[in-house]
Amino acid sequence: MQNIPLAERMRPRKLSEVIGQKHLIGENGTLKTAINNKLVPSMILWGPPGVGKTTLSNLIAQELGRPFYTLSAINSGVKDVREVINKASSLGLFGIDIPILFIDEIHRFSKAQQDSLLGAVEKGVITLIGATTENPSFEVIPALLSRSQVYVLESLSKEELQELLERAIIQDEVLSKQKITLKETESLMQISAGDARKLLNILELVVSSVDDKKIIITNDLIVKEAQQNIVRYDKNGEQHYDIISAFIKSIRGSDPNGAVYWLARMIEGGEDVKFIARRLLILASEDIGNANPTALVIANNCFQAVNVIGFPEARITLSQAVIYLACSSKSNASYMAINEAQVEVRKSGNLTVPLHLRNAPSKLMKELGYGKDYIYSHNKPNDKQEFLPEEISGKMIYNPSNNNKENAFRLVLKSLWKGKYNY
Repeated sequence: MQNIPLAERMRPRKLSEVIGQKHLIGENGTLKTAINNKLVPSMILWGPPGVGKTTLSNLIAQELGRPFYTLSAINSGVKDVREVINKASSLGLFGIDIPILFIDEIHRFSKAQQDSLLGAVEKGVITLIGATTENPSFEVIPALLSRSQVYVLESLSKEELQELLERAIIQDEVLSKQKITLKETESLMQISAGDARKLLNILELVVSSVDDKKIIITNDLIVKEAQQNIVRYDKNGEQHYDIISAFIKSIRGSDPNGAVYWLARMIEGGEDVKFIARRLLILASEDIGNANPTALVIANNCFQAVNVIGFPEARITLSQAVIYLACSSKSNASYMAINEAQVEVRKSGNLTVPLHLRNAPSKLMKELGYGKDYIYSHNKPNDKQEFLPEEISGKMIYNPSNNNKENAFRLVLKSLWKGKYNY
């Protein structure tokens, strides 16, 4: 029994034993209702690690009394999928209920592998249950997604994790024989981050490391035995996109505190230093622009520096740049200007370049009027010729934002282009 991990020993044997996910399997939960009515659709269970996706799939099959097949997307291919589908098809000939096929980490399946499931799902040969930690909108093909119900599983709350710990030390055949006191559990909660499996694994690690007959679980003991506070951050998954979004929005919102916090989350999670620095380069133009042109210089220098020094020292350079960008005046005028210009190009098409703006490298071109009447602006800076195609003459594409730098731009442009542009 001791050779079986605690998380496996504590795996629920029936739905009523499952801790958490009450919105799905509670008294009025949508999934519980479907199970009670024996009308369980093909589904995608989407949620972070250790919240019971595999357990729930097993229990659904058990509650319905259906054959249960399982595949892992890590080591299964199209051939394996077809073999299971063939087995399921043969069972139907004997009047056996539709089997359930559980695919763990379905987001790792290629398009071809997912395509191989379509026919069986559509014809009702199998009921598919796919488990994923990734947003299925991005990772599951639309055809399969449209034939499945998506159920979102949530990280366990502190109260639910506490209940799980107390249940383990009372009910587990091994732990119940020891005198274990849960004096402090904050570090356990923090390290597990809502992952029940990780929580129980750490508890078992801590308990096995203590020789005393009486074991008192404290934060110091947990940190000592767990060795490090593991930060949950999947740099290839949705967490990646959520955290970089929070990071960018914090800088855009001029909050260096939030910005540095999310920077730390990425660093602790092992994010690529180049990815972070590239995002700062983009932000320096998109969200700060000419409100503070030096921001782009700082971001570019940061990019060069962190590529030279790498982690861990690069965190200091990143922090400096992030704080500078967060505290800079903000303007998206350059970003909006190129957007507006591209919209105009798509709308009006390839408008003719005015003759006076065309290049005239040959005698024929000069004879055709290329470059004629062009005014060299350095010689006559006050002569305001036309720089746009005739069809959109006077269209204002750049609209300076309200900050010190661009207000100065606005005054200059207003003086230069009286009556032409609405500055």
